[in-house]
Order: sequence, then C-alpha cells, then structure tokens
Amino acid sequence: MQYYIDGFRSGDPDVKPAALGLDGTSTGRRAIAQKVDVLIAGCGPAGLCLAAQLAGFPEISTMIVEPKQGPMEKGQADGVSVRSMEMFQAFGFAEKIKREAYWVNQTTFWKPDPAKPQDIHRVGIAQDVADDQSEMPHTILNQARVHQLFLEVMKNAPTRLEPNYGLRVRDLTVDTSTKDHPVTVTLERVGVDDGTGETVTVRANYVVGCDGARSAVREAIGGKLHGDAAHQAWGVMDILANSDFPDLRRKCLIQSAKEGNILIIPREGGYLFRMYVELDKLNPDERVSNRNLTSDHIIAAANRIMCPYTIDVKEVVWWSVYEIGHRLTDKFDDVPFGETATRTPRVFTAGDACHTHSPKAGQGMNVSMGDTFNLGWKLAHVLTGRSDPSLLHSYSAERQLEARRLVETDHQWARIMSAPPGESELDGSEMPRFQKQFIENLEFTGGLAVHYEPSLIVAMPDHQGLATGQIIGKRFHSAPVLRLADAKRMQLGHVAEADGRWRIYAFAGKEDLGQTTPGILELCTYLENDPASPVRRSTRPDEDIDGLIDVRAVFQPDFTGLDFERMPALLRPAKGRYGLRDFEKVFCVDHKSGDDIYDMRGIDRENGCMIVVRPDQYVAHILPLNATTDLSAFFEGIFCRDP
Repeated sequence: MQYYIDGFRSGDPDVKPAALGLDGTSTGRRAIAQKVDVLIAGCGPAGLCLAAQLAGFPEISTMIVEPKQGPMEKGQADGVSVRSMEMFQAFGFAEKIKREAYWVNQTTFWKPDPAKPQDIHRVGIAQDVADDQSEMPHTILNQARVHQLFLEVMKNAPTRLEPNYGLRVRDLTVDTSTKDHPVTVTLERVGVDDGTGETVTVRANYVVGCDGARSAVREAIGGKLHGDAAHQAWGVMDILANSDFPDLRRKCLIQSAKEGNILIIPREGGYLFRMYVELDKLNPDERVSNRNLTSDHIIAAANRIMCPYTIDVKEVVWWSVYEIGHRLTDKFDDVPFGETATRTPRVFTAGDACHTHSPKAGQGMNVSMGDTFNLGWKLAHVLTGRSDPSLLHSYSAERQLEARRLVETDHQWARIMSAPPGESELDGSEMPRFQKQFIENLEFTGGLAVHYEPSLIVAMPDHQGLATGQIIGKRFHSAPVLRLADAKRMQLGHVAEADGRWRIYAFAGKEDLGQTTPGILELCTYLENDPASPVRRSTRPDEDIDGLIDVRAVFQPDFTGLDFERMPALLRPAKGRYGLRDFEKVFCVDHKSGDDIYDMRGIDRENGCMIVVRPDQYVAHILPLNATTDLSAFFEGIFCRDP
C-alpha cells in the first residue's frame, strides 16, 4: 500500500485523513441528515460493501440505516468465495481473513456402503480450488466478522461513515419531475423504548435497498420476487462437538440411503463447524415454521444420516431451520420496462432484496456483495460528475442476468442434494452425483463464472486473441510479477483498490524496454500529452494524473535488463502536494520463479497489448498498444466531456 503522499503521518495507515470538518468521533444517537446523496437500507453484506466504497468519497454524502440496534454478532452466511477474496484485497482486508479463516482445500464425498447400506463410507476427495483458478483461497469465516471488517473500512475512510441503527425504511416515493434529491424516504425508529414508531423523512438522490427478502424498498417500487419453493426443510447449526467421523475438518457432502443428506463446513478457529442437515419433506401448502423444529431435531437427524458415526454436541452456537426457495425480481431498479430511454434509475435493490436461493452453494453473501461492488463505482462516477446518469442502467442489466444464472444453477444443485439415491439424473455416472456436480460447478462456486455481455462498459472481443487468459467481461485474472523499482514479487491485480478508478495494464512487446517507439513509450506519451487522451480528458486540475485512470506497465525482461529512470514519464509521475515520484507503476516478468504472466494469461509476446479493467475488477477491453483512437472512443462513451 502507498501512503505519506501528502506528508508524514504517524499511526495506522488504514485510517485515512478525515474529510474537512470531520474529527472521526461520534457519541449517542447519530444525527439524521435531511438530504443525502445515497441512502442505503440494510447493514448486511450488500449494504456494507456499498457503504465501504462510497465512504471513500468525501464529496458524496452517504447514509446507511439498519433496523437492528447494533452490528451482527453471529450466524448466517460463512462461505467466502475466491472472487470475494479478490474483492476484499481491493478493500485492504484479504490478508486478515486469510489469517483468521478456515481454508477449504479439499471436499470429501460420502454415500451408502453397498455392503451395508445403512452406513456411509467415503467415496471421493476433490481439490476445492482448481490450480491457478485464483491466487486467493476459498475461506470460511463468520459473516459477522466480514461485517466488522467493512465497518472498519467505513469508519477509517475520509467520511468516517457509521450506520444509523434502529431505523428502517417504511416507504419511499420518487418525484420524477425533479433532479434535486427526488427520492423521499420515510424512516421509522424501531426496537427502543423511546421513540418506537417515530418517523423521520430524508430526501436522497439515490436509494439502494439491501434490506432482505422482505424488502420495503423493493415493495415501494413495485418489485416482486417470483419463483418457487422445493418444500424441503433443512436445518443449519454452528456447533462445538466431538465425533468419530474422520472428516470433520474437511468440507463434506454426505448422502445416506434413507435418512437424507448433510453438508459439513469446518469453521474458523480449529474447532467450530457448521452442518446443513436435511430434515422433513413439507406439504405443498406447509411452511417450515409449522413443524416446530428445534436444534435437537437437527442433531438427531445428523446422527441418523452419519451412521455408523456419531456426533456428541457440546454447544450449539447458532442454529436455524429453513426451506429452500428460488426467487428473482424482474428488475433491480425503479425504471419501468420501456422507459429506459427517457428515465434513469433512482432506486435500486441488491442481495436478498432481489434474489433468494438455498444457502448450501455458498453464494448468498458473495453474490450480494458482487451486486453492490458493481453498483458502487457507477454511483460514484455519476455523483462526482464523471459519467452521465444513464450509466446506472447497466447495474440492473448486468446483475439481473447473473442472478438468473445463479438461481438456475442453485435450483439444479438443490434438486441433486435432496433427491433420494437413484432418483437424480446424475446417478449412475462414473462418480457420485455430488462429486460430479461439485467438479462441474467449481468456477461457479468460486464466483468466477460471472461474464458480463458487451455494452457501453464491456467492449466486443475483437482483440481477445491478444490476451486469451483475460476474458473480456470476466474478472481480471491476476498473476505474479516483479515490481521494477524494488524487485518485490507481488500479484499484479493487487495494485487495484476499491477506489472507483479504472486500470490500464500495458503489456510490452518482445523487444520493448520502454525507451523507444512504438510500444509502451508511444502509448504513454499519447495518454499523458494528447488532448484526445482519456487520461488527459478525465484528470481534473486538482487531481494527480492517475486520479481516475491508473496506468501500469509490464515488461518481458527481468529487472536487470530494464532502467526505471528511462521509463516514460507517465509511469514515473509526480504526485501529491510535494510532487513525490510514484515508484510502483512498472513491473517485469518474474523469471526466477518461472511464473511468467505472459504465458499464464496468454499475452501476445510479440506485440503486447493493453487490458482495460473496470473499477470492479472486470476486464472491459483488450486492445493493441497502438490502438489509441479506439481506446479514446471507448472511454468517451463512459466519461462526460468536461471532467
């Protein structure tokens, strides 16, 4: 990480200097602003991910409300996909999670023993994260801890953003005749002796409903969840227990002959683990609450399924029962179908407010955060005058399609999990159906199957052949490099922070040392000096040259064959109030380790290329190094003319 750019400052570098007028302190009930740029409803993973992004923009006023009286303490989601870990790297807390969390390295599969069908036996072991799928592990960590880490980012950001607890959205209206804070939100105080039911009114430019499956925001804009239920009760519990079952510290999929199925997820700390336990089949008109199921029912069912092994539960940390449902809204914003050409969104929904599914695929928290990581930078672009409000149409277009894919995949997974032996379409294959489906879904469960279609912010794949391992519309796939200035081995993708900036990674051709044209020098000269350059056109007078578009270069020789002092000026910019030189924009291939980013990601060695990456880490464009006209045209469609 980089700091001290505007002078030495002692203390934790993660605590950013407070915005003008803020001292970082708060006491008692937080004041309610009359007007805000963005009001976020709900302090779940979707809401906090969005708030953590917007907290970094002092010029954007953000408010986040939550009906509960304080942050979550335990329970609910726990799986963190490799894609979410990549995102957490941009927020600066991936290393904390890697240290604290359980790493899912292997998954084991158990099914009835043919010689003794009432007993289960292990039939397979699979690697959980495929080789080079990501530099990040698949981890398991209490959702409450993830919330805490987002809250720390918010509190340490320039705006010192903290939630307003004890408030929920009762209703909202949108005045389409005005552009000045057109959304009027009625908030209601809840859960306290003084003032319960009291309402306050806030006007906002934008509202984002991250308030769960019973979302008041969704209902206010006429949204409905459509789908079905599997009429199957499941129990989930986080427990401390002793057992003679040998795989308690590995993720396990267990299928019994007649008693149902179990999914075991080891948890952080070395002792805690989670069990998803199949319970009763529900009648079509029945809800799971009608059965009055308890944690004792879950424990008894687990012991029946795990025969001949037993489990002795010492403490139930958290438990719940649920039925599988798969539901999706038609649209993720308030603009009616047919009006996108004349109206831009003002209200959005994210997470469970617009899609619900079973928890066993581990996608709920991950996809919810993916929703608002997609939306956050777009709101920031619009609110800071970088982009036209029409950019916000892309949120519903991109995330609604991905949510549909999620629901369809999860629906198939749930049917396979719940089908009795011999009744699934995958039974009778060369491996157990659980294992076959698991292996086929590795990219999906890792959060890496997201593939945005061509649009204003995703180019056509005309030059995909220049970087075959960096798929346009999919997330930028990091790989190791050496930083030239200090020979530090690092992941190239880790230079990207959740700061709303675009990245251009320029990969040099075979003989290019950054000193002669054509190639990197010609590209950098254009970006720095040409009036048509998107870097020139997007940089404001009070900003560093990488204020919106951050350009980095990678060369093929090792550091002994390159001269930092002779690199183009754009790669050695003077920044901050002292004009300090930035030494962290030039990289080379790590020849010592043999991890060659050109080979690993299919980069054209002869000619090189440039890869344009969005603020949410998705590849937006791939171009030849000399395609400056095409590059400028692409950004001209995204940025306003006058920054």
